[in-house]
Formats: sequence, structure tokens, C-alpha cells
Amino acid sequence: MSLLSCFKSYDIRGKLGHELNNTIAYRIGRAFAEVINADTVVIGGDCRLSSASLKQALAQGLMDSGVNVLDLGMTGTEEIYFATSYLKLDGGIEITASHNPIDYNGMKMVTTGSRPISRENGLIAIQELAESQAFKPKSAIKGSYRKISVMAEYIQQMLSYIDCNQLKATQSSPIRLVVNAGNGTAGPVLDEIEAELLRRHMPIEFIKIHHQPDGKFPHGIPNPLLVQNRQATSDAVLEHHADMGIAWDGDFDRCFLFDEKGQFIEGYYIVGLLAEAFLRKEQGATIVHDPRLIWNTIDICNENAGQARQSNAGHAYIKQLMRQHGAVYGGEMSAHHYFRDFNYCDSGMIPWLLIVELLSNNKLTLSQAVAARIDAYPASGEISAKIENPDEVIAKIRRYYESVAIEIDETDGLSMILPSSDSGSDPNSGSDTDPAATNGLWRFNLRCSKTEPLVRLNVESRGDIELMQRKTTELMVLLAE
Repeated sequence: MSLLSCFKSYDIRGKLGHELNNTIAYRIGRAFAEVINADTVVIGGDCRLSSASLKQALAQGLMDSGVNVLDLGMTGTEEIYFATSYLKLDGGIEITASHNPIDYNGMKMVTTGSRPISRENGLIAIQELAESQAFKPKSAIKGSYRKISVMAEYIQQMLSYIDCNQLKATQSSPIRLVVNAGNGTAGPVLDEIEAELLRRHMPIEFIKIHHQPDGKFPHGIPNPLLVQNRQATSDAVLEHHADMGIAWDGDFDRCFLFDEKGQFIEGYYIVGLLAEAFLRKEQGATIVHDPRLIWNTIDICNENAGQARQSNAGHAYIKQLMRQHGAVYGGEMSAHHYFRDFNYCDSGMIPWLLIVELLSNNKLTLSQAVAARIDAYPASGEISAKIENPDEVIAKIRRYYESVAIEIDETDGLSMILPSSDSGSDPNSGSDTDPAATNGLWRFNLRCSKTEPLVRLNVESRGDIELMQRKTTELMVLLAE
């Protein structure tokens, strides 16, 4: 029995060749069909050069198990989420490696109602069956295969999240947006949204860069979390005097925003902006957030009578907690945004539409909308590092700080709230929720990536950017030792 290392905590991701190939994709199709007892499954794939063949092998495995397959063609992940629920199907699978290197690919899987399949609810069983290949005999009646499109219905769903009539009433001149698909799969969807906005006489103008899907990724892997991948969007915003820039990752389940000055806005502050917008519409609602950066989101929930709940990072965990508490919105600082009214799924299209509406209605620029929050809770942005024996390094950092730590949280990795070394704060002098006890506080989260051999560091402070920067440097030195 060959073990399959491509199975991760909440999806499948592996290097092409030994870790993931057409044979393995076929076995996964057989295993998926049996474990979830599927009748009809929708599939799609991103624009990576390997996605089409992997998708066909997956489809063959499904059909050999008697499953009917509906193929959406080249899609983003959220199109699979939408189709699974909209068509009331047994499951959906997207072939994608998102932002991983060009020689990787993978799968994201959902079951009925677009519920994610993770290690807690079926992924282990799929892995074990795919490894053992102890499949039932091939179905006497092979499943059917049909290509379909639900693009028109999906576009209507996306635009239902904003009030187009209100937007027209508040805008005397077009909103100019730079949109950077990164040569991933967002381009065709943006074309369809643009066409529908024009049909509705909406005052929005798109300036498109790196727009056409291209699995060779001539401008680099579409991952705007990497600083080197942001310049093209920033430059285009300035060149075209745009109101905002938007960039997506490869399967466009994440979007990244740039203000009118071309400045990249960390996803952390967009989470806060969207949380506040939802809480003003639905007082007392629950907001779910990840543990990497938290203070701004918690503060906004407290100010708007909302309930903040912390989850492990990762889409399967966020969605599960949102369903448990009926949360209206969930956000990760990595730019994943989840919506109750989108079957608790993440979308890279809904957030920017909501932000455009918010800015238009409030007559604000994006920089104005986030400036006070950035000043109140300066953050490092996520820093990734390749480190041997990451568990040992994280344990070492815990030992280094734990004698003065105000709070230690191991929800996901290691999070610690600490006083500044030169603030004179007494770690036992009061809760961090007491305004009188918050001066000089800083916080970090250090966790291992669940999809790549990396550790990820995030640091924030309460209103002290110099403290945040100094402690970030301090931690980077400790990580390097």
C-alpha cells in the first residue's frame, strides 16, 4: 500500500509526479465516490497546465464508481461551491493548488450544501481508501459525464450582495478599479461581472492587467501575499488614477486590496472593515476570526455589540465554527472572507463588491476607511520562514517569553500577549481588556503552515508601531538562531 502525502489537514496539495499524478487523481475519484456515497458530483479546475488532465482522471474515477459528473470547465473554487449548493448536488471538487509553486497541484472538496471535507469529517477515510485501493467492483452502470455552465446564475448571486440602485444614486462619476487576475482563473468571471454591470448602467470602470488565464504564469504565481507580486497592481493604480486596486490568487477564493495611493492594505484591516459593515446591518451578530491577528477585529465587535469568536486558521475550521454559531461573516487575515449567505463559503468576489459599496455610500477612499484602525493596531503582515524542526523552535520561543507572558493561547500554533520590555508594565496588573492596562502590550502568533514547509509569524501592538517593529525583529532573530 502506497501512502499518499498529498492529503493535508483540509485539502489535497502535492508536488506533481510522485505526490500527485493522474493515477492518484483516479484513485481519489474512486475513494471520494464511495466515502460520500455520491450520485452526482460537480468538478472544475484552475488554469494550471496539469489541471485538465488531473480533472479528467478524477472524473474517470468517479464515473467508474457509478457517479454522474458535471464538468464546469475552467473555474475558480467558489464556482464549485456555488454549483454544489445551487444544483443541490452530493459533492464538488476543484482541481487547484491556489498559490503554490507551478509544479504543484491539488484538490478542494465539498459535500452537500458546500460543506468542506476535512480530516475531521471524511478526508482521512478518502485518503485511506485511495491508499489501500480496496474499492468496490466497478459499477455495472458507469456514471455519465456532461459539461455545463452556471456562470450566469453565479454572477447574479455575486451582484445580489450589493444594492446596485443605491450605488448608482451615490456616484456621479465612474468608480475606477484596477483588477489584476494574475493570469489565474479570475479573468473570465471579471469579464462577466463587467458585462452585467454595464447592462445595469453601473458607474464602474475596470482597468485589467495580467488578465488572461495562463498556466505558465508569465508574471509569477498569482499570490499577492508575496511583496514582490504587488508592484504591478500598485503601479497601475497610480498610473490610471484609480480609486482602488484588486488582485486575486490563482483560484480567486482570495482577493487583496490596494488603496487609491497604490498602498497594499493588509487583509487584517479588511476583515475589520467588513465585520463592522455586517454588524451595522445586523446588531449582535457573530463574527468569526482566525488567531493570527485579533485585536482590531475584537475591538470592532465590542464597539458594535457583536460577538467575536476565534477559530483555527483554515477554511474547514472557520466554516464549521460559523455554521455552529450562525455567524454572518468570518474573516482571515490571509484574505479569506466567508459569508453566511454564500453557504458559509469563502469568496474572492463578494468582498471587493461590498467594499466598493461601503466606500461609495460613505463617500470615503479606502485609505480613509482603514487609517484609524491601522494606527490603533499596527501589524507586521505575515512573515514566512523555512525552518528545520519548527516545533522545537516554537517551543524555544515559548520558553523565552512565558515567564512574562500575560496570556498564552495554543488555539492554532502559539499566540502570546506580552508587555513591552521597557514599558514598566506588570504582567499581573490587569486584563488586556482594561484600557488602563493596555499600554505597551504587544502580541504574536507563530504557526506551522498546513500546506507548505513553512512557519508563519504575525505581530501586532496596541497603537505603538515602533514596538511592533522592534518585537518583530526580535522574533526573527530568535527564529534564525
